[in-house]
Formats: sequence, structure tokens, C-alpha cells
Amino acid sequence: MRRRVVTSALRQMAKESGTEFWLVRNGAKHDVYRLGELVITMPRHVEINELTARGILKDAAKYLKEGT
Repeated sequence: MRRRVVTSALRQMAKESGTEFWLVRNGAKHDVYRLGELVITMPRHVEINELTARGILKDAAKYLKEGT
């Protein structure tokens, strides 16, 4: 799955739930994002492994569901 698809999905999830989503810092191999209080570490590859991408989105959805 493309990295920008994952970040777009996270941005949309944050917008729908009224939660802030922002880039905390860029690294050599990973970027760190915040979704409310959840810290998301995402690889800086153009293509992210499908299981990794699903895991990131699943964790974000779980956090947003518990937070509301």
C-alpha cells in the first residue's frame, strides 16, 4: 500500500472524529506522527508492507473508537 494512501486515510479518520493529526518529526527510516495522544511510527518507503499499513490503520481506528 502506498504511504500517501495510509497518511490520507489517517488524516480523514482524524477529521471525521475531530482529532488532531500531525507530523512530529522526520527520521532517516521512519516518520513519527501523532493522532491525538497516539504515536504512530511509519516507515519512509513509498510502498509500505500491506500488513504494516493495515496494522497502523487498525491501531488508529481502535484508538479513535476508545477515545469517543
